[in-house]
Amino acid sequence: MIPNILSIAGSDPSGGAGIQADLKTIAANGGYGMAALTALTVQNTRGVSDAMLIPPAFIAAQIASVFADIEVHAVKIGMIGDAGIARSVAGALIAAGARAIVLDPVMVAKGGDRLLAAEAVGALVRHLLPISALITPNLPEAGDLLGRPAPETRAQMEVAAADLRALGARAVLLKGGHLGGADSPDYLLSDAGGVWLTGPRHATRNTHGTGCTLSSALATRLGRGDTLEAAARAAKIYVAGAIARAGALRVGGGHGPLHHFHALDGVIS
Repeated sequence: MIPNILSIAGSDPSGGAGIQADLKTIAANGGYGMAALTALTVQNTRGVSDAMLIPPAFIAAQIASVFADIEVHAVKIGMIGDAGIARSVAGALIAAGARAIVLDPVMVAKGGDRLLAAEAVGALVRHLLPISALITPNLPEAGDLLGRPAPETRAQMEVAAADLRALGARAVLLKGGHLGGADSPDYLLSDAGGVWLTGPRHATRNTHGTGCTLSSALATRLGRGDTLEAAARAAKIYVAGAIARAGALRVGGGHGPLHHFHALDGVIS
């Protein structure tokens, strides 16, 4: 079965992040991708220069329209933008009976541009964390959600993941890429307990859209019926491959995109 995966996120016209990265990732992982736009952005590999948020009612209408016609096996939530959108997205998903929701709490773009209003963090916590099967914050995002400095060690990551679950998240995949070192350690915490997922770190500037890609791969794997840990492991392997092969692309002069279809190298020529 090919699962139907809905991405609720912003648009990146350069194609490396947001809806564009999500749809590529979903397809590469064996899903049928659908999209409900929350924002239009003006950005490229060098950064975000402007953003226009979609009215909350229109976002809710997009979501309702998809669910009215199509069986949705999993949902990925990315850029929300403000509190009104957080409430609207949560309400629409609850009304639709959505399942397997993966929340990537997009707050700051790779270049440092803020994509979620600071005053909206509380709304994201109140409305979206409780309905999500899994959240995938990086370390700065975890600090934002918890209202304290970002974790700086593995021990602090374990504490932060537990505290995020206490806020209402059913499961947390806390991404440790900001720790530095030779490995890229992520920590998965759920009812089944905690497990460390490690992988090699690749020295590259081609990391634009990494978080979008990971969360979309996770949603697709969950939609295919994988367990949470199996989905997390498969998604991490996929992202590592997409980063490792990103040098095959020549896109922009800043943080370049991942190679989402790296598995097709040598197949299509």
